[in-house]
Amino acid sequence: MSYDFDTLKVQAGYDAAQHNNAVSVPIYQTTAFALGDSYRADRLFSFSDDDPLYTRIANPTVDVLEKRLAALHEGAAAIALASGMAAVSYTLLNAAGKSGRILTTARLYGGTVDAFTSIYPDIGLNVDIVENPDDPREFERGLKENTSAIFIESLTNPFAAISDIEALAEIAHGHGIPLIVDNTLATPYLFNPLQHGADVVVYSATKALSGHGNVIAGAVVENGTFDYGNGRFPHFEQPLWFLRDLDDKERNILQVFPQFPFTGRLRAVHLNYLGAALSPFDAYLVLLGLETLSERVEKQVANAKATLDYLEHSPYVAWVRHPSAQGSPYRALADRYFPKGAGSIVSFGFKGTEQQKRTFVASTKIFGYQANIGDARSLIINPAETTHGELTPRLRELAGLSPDTIRLSFGLESAKDLIEDLEQAFKTAFEETA
Repeated sequence: MSYDFDTLKVQAGYDAAQHNNAVSVPIYQTTAFALGDSYRADRLFSFSDDDPLYTRIANPTVDVLEKRLAALHEGAAAIALASGMAAVSYTLLNAAGKSGRILTTARLYGGTVDAFTSIYPDIGLNVDIVENPDDPREFERGLKENTSAIFIESLTNPFAAISDIEALAEIAHGHGIPLIVDNTLATPYLFNPLQHGADVVVYSATKALSGHGNVIAGAVVENGTFDYGNGRFPHFEQPLWFLRDLDDKERNILQVFPQFPFTGRLRAVHLNYLGAALSPFDAYLVLLGLETLSERVEKQVANAKATLDYLEHSPYVAWVRHPSAQGSPYRALADRYFPKGAGSIVSFGFKGTEQQKRTFVASTKIFGYQANIGDARSLIINPAETTHGELTPRLRELAGLSPDTIRLSFGLESAKDLIEDLEQAFKTAFEETA
């Protein structure tokens, strides 16, 4: 039987009868699980049996979260990790293998972009940046012989720019590579990339998926339909001794995980050996957040829309960026891909001096000044100096990030109170420096 999104976010992946009839998902706070006997241990260590044996690799609480996320995307499988950065790095390493390249843009979270030059080249992963990601043909021209994947954000941070996902999927698939989409800002409630051609979806579950600012977590979801045996991904086809069967015959990833090779390899290789495991308690917190995902995101989007009109008419604001803003070049794509709303992140240009900007940020009483988004609380930050402070001047230019940028992440408070908070902070900033 097929269930709607709101039923799945509360119940998918969990059968109380398999967990002592506990109504709420239990927290399996244990390091290891009894192997039973040596014959069962053989099956577990050969991946012939998928019961949990060690919490770094699998845990029943985490397993419910993974199954729920897969169901919400109509995907083949998911894997939960200890942070969004772990999800991004593991995913890109998994796609590229030993000699692949990733084609992407500068319109990403600042830490992700900085990793392209500060970490990945040291371990053999090279990244190419498309300068105009609004033009899908730029991605086509940017592909190289050893490009292994295209990587984008569905709604970019901090400007909520939108790429033509289906066009990029067509380009990627035409060259035998997957499209990877970071869907952190949108969540599966606003947008499901797998329904529009993406092959892998990445999340910082720290943000709106959990939604309460109380957990660091990441997740990766795959559609299970991409062919990693097409010759471009030898690391998926190479036999590995640790994947041998009960007869000690070596097997490869495609043989062991035929229905979900991407997340299967993530678990068997990257999670197993690099170890960014999500704890059972943190998985439980993400599950609690998922139960109210639709209601939270809907209210946050409404708050963003209500405040958008105020910002567009404010004498203290130079410009506003959101797909619903006046003159936004992304309105058509927003109507096409985001009928429920294009997210709850609004950025604007502060029309004042640097000192006035700093006074403004320090003067909000409801908006919290902190480096997070998707929280139940509304947040404010100056991204050029903080969340995207790692970007070089050239990368800031490519991302369109100017020093006057202020980013707002809308929570669940009253829209009236949020607007009044911004108004008093503007007045404080300009009156104190008049």
